[in-house]
Amino acid sequence: MKLTDFKYEFEKIKIPSQPASPRDAAKLMVLNRADKSIKHEKFSDIHKYFNAGDCLVLNDTKVFPARLKGKKEKTDASIEVFLLRELQPENKLWDVLVEPARKIRIGNKLYFGDELVAEVVDNTTSRGRTIRFLFDGPNENLYAILDQVGDMPLPPYIKRKPVEEDKTNYQTVYARERGAVAAPTAGMHFTEELLETLKNKGVGIAPVTLHIGWGTFRPVEVEDLTKHRMDSEYFYIPEQSCALINKVRTDKKQKVVACGTSAVRAIESSITASGLLKPAIGWTDKFIYPSYEFKLTEALITNFHRPESTLLMLAAAFADYDFLMHAYNEAVEKKYRFYSFGDAMLII
Repeated sequence: MKLTDFKYEFEKIKIPSQPASPRDAAKLMVLNRADKSIKHEKFSDIHKYFNAGDCLVLNDTKVFPARLKGKKEKTDASIEVFLLRELQPENKLWDVLVEPARKIRIGNKLYFGDELVAEVVDNTTSRGRTIRFLFDGPNENLYAILDQVGDMPLPPYIKRKPVEEDKTNYQTVYARERGAVAAPTAGMHFTEELLETLKNKGVGIAPVTLHIGWGTFRPVEVEDLTKHRMDSEYFYIPEQSCALINKVRTDKKQKVVACGTSAVRAIESSITASGLLKPAIGWTDKFIYPSYEFKLTEALITNFHRPESTLLMLAAAFADYDFLMHAYNEAVEKKYRFYSFGDAMLII
């Protein structure tokens, strides 16, 4: 398939800037791949589609306030730094994007509030820099300061300024492992109560970690999808989650349900020759698009994605391209909300 196959245009897409309240009040479109049927539910009813013994895979990554506004030394010029990833925790080195890039050079000191100073130590790309925080304390104290001075990295299509509430709203209730600059948004529909309902029903919860990077918003720029390269993202799959997922796959009586494209990419990046999941820690640049053959994922919870995005391509690979595009058209007719704070889809 080609990039232009994933271009769609709708006149009246609803793009909310806030999540549904409560979270599980969002709409849920259920796509059945077997009979190509579509049902319309509330997300709070998703438990009806789980059976005892099923396994729900959740990406427990946690978004941190990665957008910093500050001043440049001497000139006092306003600057913005976007923290992409921590390179060397022991040396406080970070890979970042800067604005305005032309004014931020190696050796410059950057000031964020009264407590935090960084020095530019390298150029990486036209807008990319490596910075070192001049901070002697432990990393936990550094992150505490970032929580105070930083803003949450809302997606670029959210046309409003970040607010304090975004530190909760742009986050899943099960976020544990800090390191993402974009949220696994399909999981933002879950409440603590809904997760408890699933557990009481006998559904196993298998957490994995994939720190979603800013590359999730980077456009695909090649028509031939085989030539696209994903940005590498850190992922971790613990042994306990492997055991739970592999039991379901081996028994073949229940199903593995992945919540979000990032959870899919994590588990599909670490598969044994026999088709089971193995513990892993490292980096993945796995790109999933039609006609990828899924090894572990048997059902998928996802949102409604931007045109020509790699997230849309993964969903199309799982649901079937024509079926998914038909569902998107119906979603517009039914006034579903799209993108990060939008409604959800369950593909079974």
